Amino acid sequence: MSIATERPNPPEAGATAAPGPPRDRQRFHGSGPLRQIQVLSGRSLRALREPALVLPGVLEPILMLTVFSQVFRSVSQAQSFPAGVSYIDYLLPAFLITSAISAGLKSGVALTTELNNGIISRFKSMPIHTGTILIGRSIADTVLNAVNMVVMLVAGALIFGFDPEGGVLGSIGALLVAVVLGWSLGWVFMALSAWLRKPEAMQPVGGMVNMVLLFASNAFVPPDGLPSWLRAFAEVNPMSHAITAARGLALGEPRAGTVLATLGICTVVVAVIAPLAIRNFRKAS
Repeated sequence: MSIATERPNPPEAGATAAPGPPRDRQRFHGSGPLRQIQVLSGRSLRALREPALVLPGVLEPILMLTVFSQVFRSVSQAQSFPAGVSYIDYLLPAFLITSAISAGLKSGVALTTELNNGIISRFKSMPIHTGTILIGRSIADTVLNAVNMVVMLVAGALIFGFDPEGGVLGSIGALLVAVVLGWSLGWVFMALSAWLRKPEAMQPVGGMVNMVLLFASNAFVPPDGLPSWLRAFAEVNPMSHAITAARGLALGEPRAGTVLATLGICTVVVAVIAPLAIRNFRKAS
């Protein structure tokens, strides 16, 4: 017994096939890179709506400023200390730089956390350019860092009497140097986090780097007041040069060469490290 297979009758001559949606229109190719960066940046900036997430980042540098400004106040009596400069005017520009380093570290820690909680895997399953995820985080963290620094400057002026010779313009210049530094270091720590991929490894490594750069610098005392071996390291410490640039602007004694060198190095670091960070990020699960 044979089973006959029915075949559809061929269309009559002159008949037009029923229109159907083109295949290209059935696919979603995603939005453009700029729109993706905007959405991803906005996602990270939603932390501003949650005081529990914002207040610790704002209060931590102010508490540290309170402690260090009182503990090291006697440093201003040393012969090597700049004449006619109060210690808070000397210290606060350095704290802008240290806050920038801490902000960069937080970018790396946050990325490792998202690499492990599954949100990055969800992003990668969408039609999203890989680089826009890191660019969006970099922009959002830079904005949050700038907000924290503005609060620090206002608190320094209202509570501690911060009133440098450079005035408002000098203080804004010091803030901009710190913001650019934090932006560049954020890419460094994100590249490191994409390589390590573990928050428990990223936190101690970043904390150790931060501690060495902070205490072996001219942040709290002039280099002449340091032991010879520590002074030698402080003079080549990149953080010392960034502090010198920000401090000079705030105190009304800008060093154009130091400022331009700091900004130039930060730009070169991003140009070199950002592609490396994106490549490591693509390989991360």
